[in-house]
Amino acid sequence: MVQVCLNGARGAADGWMVPVSPGALADAAVEAVRAGATDVHLHPKSPCGQDTLSPRVLAVTLEAIRARVSVPVGVTTGAWAEPDPAARVERVRGWTVLPDHASVNWHEPGAEEVATALLDCGVDVEAGIWSGTDGAARFAASPLRSKVLRVLAEVTDPDAETAEASARALVADLGTGHGRPVLLHGEDGGAWPVLRLAGRLGLATRIGLEDTLLLPDGERALSNAQLVAEGLVQYGWAQRSS
Repeated sequence: MVQVCLNGARGAADGWMVPVSPGALADAAVEAVRAGATDVHLHPKSPCGQDTLSPRVLAVTLEAIRARVSVPVGVTTGAWAEPDPAARVERVRGWTVLPDHASVNWHEPGAEEVATALLDCGVDVEAGIWSGTDGAARFAASPLRSKVLRVLAEVTDPDAETAEASARALVADLGTGHGRPVLLHGEDGGAWPVLRLAGRLGLATRIGLEDTLLLPDGERALSNAQLVAEGLVQYGWAQRSS
């Protein structure tokens, strides 16, 4: 599985290629799926370009994308979009159009409550476990650990020289006791080394403009689709499929 992460917290300041509006996100999703992505992750944006959990914005965004692609579509529930845990839960319970899945960062306050609200609504949960946090320990003790769709092992080390070691440490910290599939990915300078490691370990991964603006050779990526196409090569998909 290769998920495309269309935008993340990035916006117009990061370049014209970063999709922000529902229409631009739908265009980017179509192109990425054509390039080989089998799942979509995105951050819905307010009219001013900020991440939001607004039911209205979420509905418009999901409807625009689902009208054009048939793969699963997921969103963030990051605390930066709604810092108050209780308000975050209220936002989730107010969603009128539901994503297929949503990521919950387990080191954030209110993670268990947000995940419970999602599951109660019938939305699958991606458990975001960030390196450099206590997320792995908290997840190991969570009664929800066996109920999530998958674990997002998020390597926050942006150094290309050390990201692989950070990724291996995170995977070791997670262990296998949760019994859920793991999606391993990095960010910025660590994005490509971690993606290649995911291929060698046989783990799911993701790539897109949320995780990196650059191709492996350091050139600026022109689209999510370009990153997905290159990601499949770096992951070794052709060899695995032959």
